[in-house]
Amino acid sequence: MFYRPEDGHDLPHNPFNAIVSPRPIGWISTRGSDGADNLAPYSFFNAVAYVPPQVMFSSTSAKPDRGDTKDSLAQIRDTGVFCVNIVEYAARDAMNATSAPFPAGTDEFIEAGIEKMQCETIDCARVASAPANLECKLTKIVELPGAANFAVFGEVTGVHIRDNCLVDGIFDVLTFNPLSRMGYRDYTVVREKFALNRPGE
Repeated sequence: MFYRPEDGHDLPHNPFNAIVSPRPIGWISTRGSDGADNLAPYSFFNAVAYVPPQVMFSSTSAKPDRGDTKDSLAQIRDTGVFCVNIVEYAARDAMNATSAPFPAGTDEFIEAGIEKMQCETIDCARVASAPANLECKLTKIVELPGAANFAVFGEVTGVHIRDNCLVDGIFDVLTFNPLSRMGYRDYTVVREKFALNRPGE
């Protein structure tokens, strides 16, 4: 089949998210200037540069109590920092619990029973048990076409790696099995890996 998104797809559900999958999940923690912590998952997330290391995530909806966006972006606008917490399979239920539309000012760490720790380079909380945490300083917010669509870019200023995820000096994803988002209500988990050498290597 072929369809133009502007004309609709005539399917029971939008296939776009299922086509672009699997996608890593950025579990974004933020802290407002009032000290309120927030934690929410975003599946439009990825790393975008090596030097300096940079990441991005996109927020694509809004809440009535946050105007044109959601809690995460509202607090990032306020403070200029955020932390990306890597989601392991074991944390799937806790991650999902933090996706609920809580009122502004709700601490999802508390609601989902997640232990938090203070970041080192920014004033923000992080998921204490995560395989890795990326402390980030905001570099740019890009308003995208469409209502409430914003891409958030940040430079990584601090990296936490859980000790048991390092095997012979390698950050081994098979020690924790990353959770990834697919389409609809579907997720997948990384349980195997293989290597490919680039031509000429």
